[in-house]
Amino acid sequence: MSAGTRWSGPAVGRRDVLRLAGALAVSQLGAGRAFAVGRLALGDAEIVTVSDGSLTLPMSYSYGEAPKAELDALLTANGMATDALRPDCNVTVLKRAGRVVVFDAGSGPNFMDTAGKLVENLAEAEIDPSDVTDVVFTHAHPDHIWGVTDDFDELVFSNAAYHIGQAEYDFWSSPDALQAVSADRQSFVVGAQGRFEAIRDRLTFLKPGREVLPGIEAVATPGHTPGHLSYIVHDGADQFMVLGDALTQSLISFAHPDWPAGADQDQALAAITRKTLLDRLAGDRARVIGYHFPHPAGGTVERAGAAYRFVPV
Repeated sequence: MSAGTRWSGPAVGRRDVLRLAGALAVSQLGAGRAFAVGRLALGDAEIVTVSDGSLTLPMSYSYGEAPKAELDALLTANGMATDALRPDCNVTVLKRAGRVVVFDAGSGPNFMDTAGKLVENLAEAEIDPSDVTDVVFTHAHPDHIWGVTDDFDELVFSNAAYHIGQAEYDFWSSPDALQAVSADRQSFVVGAQGRFEAIRDRLTFLKPGREVLPGIEAVATPGHTPGHLSYIVHDGADQFMVLGDALTQSLISFAHPDWPAGADQDQALAAITRKTLLDRLAGDRARVIGYHFPHPAGGTVERAGAAYRFVPV
């Protein structure tokens, strides 16, 4: 189109611009982007894990209170850097019985430059955000909820209903929430409240032990945040659990569930939750998907002496 030529086709909205950008990114990257999408089976359901990118978390923040020599030895033995953790971010999508259910919404454009890739990777997975019927949150940290809105503060999942734990919502939406967190996390509160406002008319509130949607049960896994929920997805006798951040690291959380993690709001409670959850998962031989596990993030839990290990699918 030459300079000065007017576009005579249909009007193009801001959401069309974002979709076009995502499609162009995928077409330019081609098959090399296949790592951004993983697929698992559960009965007649289709389970897709879609990358939202990754984070960079200094080790002093992530495990600053862990015994350094033991931590460094564990990381080095497993080929990992000792200066920082660089976890993947994996959004789980369940397609079943006419529903497209997204667990967590990614970071969006305003958290970290290495994250916020969900929309373009959904395009690679051939999932249109407008087809998403439900968004189910594990918790309200930025890398899980800020992605509900785009660069223009419009809803990414424009036709979806949204579901979050009542206790989680109550904490982050409280007028006292800013005073309840450290100064470096006050932006988390502001960001969560802004996203809650954007989806206010579409929110339903969940309680542990209840069915969220047919075949999806909420499980209390507090500590990382006050009202953190994980979700068991059933199909007959088969099932898997969407962990969220109940287990944040596929090596350390399993080998040393008692080590305090800097990202946890209540570190003592989070450690209890990890140990209880790992014992249950190992006993059930259940499949799990961890939000920050190496993509595509699915696997099982096994006992390893007095601790545990994650076994990728």
